[in-house]
Amino acid sequence: MSSPAPWTNSSSTRRTEPATPSLGAPAVAPLAAVDEVPWHEIKDSTGSAEGIPPLLHTVARADEAGARQALGELRERICQYGFVVEQATAATVPFLWELAQLPRVACRAQIIELLGSIAAARQWEDTAAVYPKLLNHRENHVVWERNAREAVRSGRGLIRHLPPAEGPEVARATRELARALGE
Repeated sequence: MSSPAPWTNSSSTRRTEPATPSLGAPAVAPLAAVDEVPWHEIKDSTGSAEGIPPLLHTVARADEAGARQALGELRERICQYGFVVEQATAATVPFLWELAQLPRVACRAQIIELLGSIAAARQWEDTAAVYPKLLNHRENHVVWERNAREAVRSGRGLIRHLPPAEGPEVARATRELARALGE
């Protein structure tokens, strides 16, 4: 397995922890660290991952219809068909955890479901088990998949910090993700 990408270090984990600003300190804006990721250097299913930050911002700020549309586009870029992850997936996961913690985000259930899909993704790893030459490709999809799953697992402690479910859809998605992550 390769070493973690530089944008998945401990500072990226810190940005997804629940905000506990001290008195008088301004709260950090959602997705404040999104520009720290070298999106132009990594790929999603469309090619360059530079389109991911605008989609994340739309999910964070749009009404329900706009947020769901942006999340659908994001899903196609980082977890195509619900199980094929890309190089940019691991870098995107901390921001998904961050958005899932914000009660005002209109499509929290779908974000939590996407995290579950990423956690369950084993398309490339299963293929490499029967076709090991896949591990020798320059773009190692197996490593991308493992890094993406690890990124979801590394945020599993945030499940208990998710805001109370405003409906059965969020509650169900949260229970399923917790079960998938062994929480």
